[in-house]
Amino acid sequence: MANDAQSSRPFLQIDRLSKHFGHFIALDQVSLDVFEGEFVCFLGPSGCGKTTFLRAIAGLDIQTSGTVIQAGKDISALPPSERDFGIVFQSYALFPNLTVEKNIAFGLENEKANQSHIQKRVTELLDLVGLPDQGKKYPAQLSGGQQQRIALARALATSPGLLLLDEPLSALDAKVRTHLRHEMKALQRRLGVTTIMVTHDQEEALTMADRIVVMNQGVIEQVGTPTEIYREPSTLFVADFIGAMNQMSAKVTEANRVSIGGIHLETRVHQYGNGESVTVAIRPEDIIPAVESNSPVGENTFPVTVEEMEFLGSFWRVSLTNAELGDVSLEADMSINAIRRLDIEPGKQVLVELPASSLWVFPNKAG
Repeated sequence: MANDAQSSRPFLQIDRLSKHFGHFIALDQVSLDVFEGEFVCFLGPSGCGKTTFLRAIAGLDIQTSGTVIQAGKDISALPPSERDFGIVFQSYALFPNLTVEKNIAFGLENEKANQSHIQKRVTELLDLVGLPDQGKKYPAQLSGGQQQRIALARALATSPGLLLLDEPLSALDAKVRTHLRHEMKALQRRLGVTTIMVTHDQEEALTMADRIVVMNQGVIEQVGTPTEIYREPSTLFVADFIGAMNQMSAKVTEANRVSIGGIHLETRVHQYGNGESVTVAIRPEDIIPAVESNSPVGENTFPVTVEEMEFLGSFWRVSLTNAELGDVSLEADMSINAIRRLDIEPGKQVLVELPASSLWVFPNKAG
């Protein structure tokens, strides 16, 4: 859906948006295009600016500078009531004294819609979120997951052009959260409503988003599909924030080669010069236990000692050391079959390969 949408003009154009709170810069010249029908996640640690960004789009916190254009209309200075969006908050924000039906109907009643249209729309939305029989109840009589579905139905009642979700699932327990995120994504696809969601949960972003906007300290670090963000991180921050990542201090020895202690490795293509200090990174699942054979050991294959093993259900996380790596302990994720086949256990020495295509080179963290 996102790719088809991107052939047309952006539905939402955000240009050099900044937000200052006194001397604190919450957003620093942020620009982004969002296309019609896309599901975009703003992802980052607490305090990175993602909620401020969402609130600026909604007009709840007017930006210090920059513009927001929605469907070709400059909405930068409009109050929230004059912007075309529905919003769902982490806290649900349902009216406790109103029934579920009245909560969903609230926006339509404010628009002075006629009663037959309101009743029809409320019935449609209750069916849409899978709660057709809950209309007469009050919010306190519903579970957290059900309340969040009602909050979503209320946000969709006026058929907004833009749906804004501010950490909508973070107050729910893990099992409900997993179930509801699949439902919300399926619903968004079915309706085709352009959606922006704020989250600090990387798994949520990876499973729900068409594109992820990774934010850090008021700026955008990288924008891309979940696969691009995970497999092609453009900065060490993105590499480290999304998924697990081994990091090792290294020195460049020649083009696309580095040394870590006494071990020399070929890496992905990089632009750093000989003698430069860098950080080399590899994901735990990309470290391959090498099967013993008579073939010569490649440059990126070396022996390690198994220090610890942690069982994580579908795989084992294995801590590996090598005296030449110094204090570095490599974390490798190995399948249960690989552990069994290679008889891997603490204290055992095994060969591992760090494929050059999976070895990222970034500027030295200290630099």
